[in-house]
Amino acid sequence: MIFLSYWYLIFVAISLPLYWVVPTPRAKQIVLLAACVAFYVHFAGGWVATIPILFLGVITYLCGLSGKRSLCIGAIVLCVASLVFYKYTLFLASEFLRTFAPTYTEGILQQLNPILPTVAPLAISFFVFEFVHYLVDVLKGNYSITSPLQFALFGLFFPSLVAGPIKRYEDFIPQIQKPIRPTGAIMVYGTVRIAVGLVKKLIADNLTIYLNFWDKQFETVDLQWRWLFLLMIATRIYLDFSGYSDMAIGYAQWLGVKLPENFNFPYIASNLRDFWQRWHISLSTWIRDYIYIPLGGNRHGTARKIMNAIIAFGLCGLWHGAGWNFLAWGLWHGFGLAVSSNYKTVMGFAGAKLHGGLEAVPFIGWAITFLYVSFGWLLFFYPIDRAWTMAKLLLGVSS
Repeated sequence: MIFLSYWYLIFVAISLPLYWVVPTPRAKQIVLLAACVAFYVHFAGGWVATIPILFLGVITYLCGLSGKRSLCIGAIVLCVASLVFYKYTLFLASEFLRTFAPTYTEGILQQLNPILPTVAPLAISFFVFEFVHYLVDVLKGNYSITSPLQFALFGLFFPSLVAGPIKRYEDFIPQIQKPIRPTGAIMVYGTVRIAVGLVKKLIADNLTIYLNFWDKQFETVDLQWRWLFLLMIATRIYLDFSGYSDMAIGYAQWLGVKLPENFNFPYIASNLRDFWQRWHISLSTWIRDYIYIPLGGNRHGTARKIMNAIIAFGLCGLWHGAGWNFLAWGLWHGFGLAVSSNYKTVMGFAGAKLHGGLEAVPFIGWAITFLYVSFGWLLFFYPIDRAWTMAKLLLGVSS
């Protein structure tokens, strides 16, 4: 884990005091950028591994600075194409060959190895989402970042670099232009957030050991242990994701920067829409603003609204990883959102009565939502056929 490595602890012990010792905002920005570059180069694996991100950053900065529509759209296409190339090309090539030329798949892949990317640049998904957000907002008439130093800080800000939250530049840039020295209360708050995140991550890591052990025995254990296993999966992924976000927010607080909250007790949600307003909030709002709404949102009738939600969350699933199971997980949530957001309208009188019943007994809505989300985590962690088998066993159906 990056935030627990000895290198990182030494890095923070050196960079944080130096950042607050230097007297001017520009000097602080230079120190912070040097720290961010050192962080990225170290964890990315060296200078060579930074070249793709450096190239995308320069193009994004220059096109955003120009404000020209054609250049900004071209930069958006380049960013998305780069994400697809590095993260999905090998997966798509392998699936294509296994479908149409299974006998020659391994040989062809060996021939393609020199040109196919095997490892994506560190945090390319977060870079691309933030660069696309920046370019789209510039196209909407928002200001361009004129300072290359400030743009580089927006892209490379180390607390949120690897696991988010996904930043919006309109909120971030003013905070580094005029950094405010954190008060004692803010520093304490940042420390508490880091400590909470650390505890969450440690629990998640121990749950991972438990899950890896019992995974191989899932078919043989009793039904109640299978349900406990599902509960542990849901707990583990929440603690893991939110733990990283807590630590990122805490370290940013130490630097006088307020990052957006990313998790707000998602497992108390009463429906799927409520869940996605609480789970990975910076991602779900990005999906809403830059995929769902541009597709048409809810402006073109119920059928189009449902299709837009399914497409948006299918892409959300693929963003998490190159695999059919991630696409299935995204479609699972897109379909669930479509149903939970539209059943009242589509079903007419029956939908209104059902909605009234769920409103009258909130526990039912919560239970349905939690179970739906939890079964979805099987698709997130396992191949589709394995997730299907596990789901049937949880419901007492022999495979």
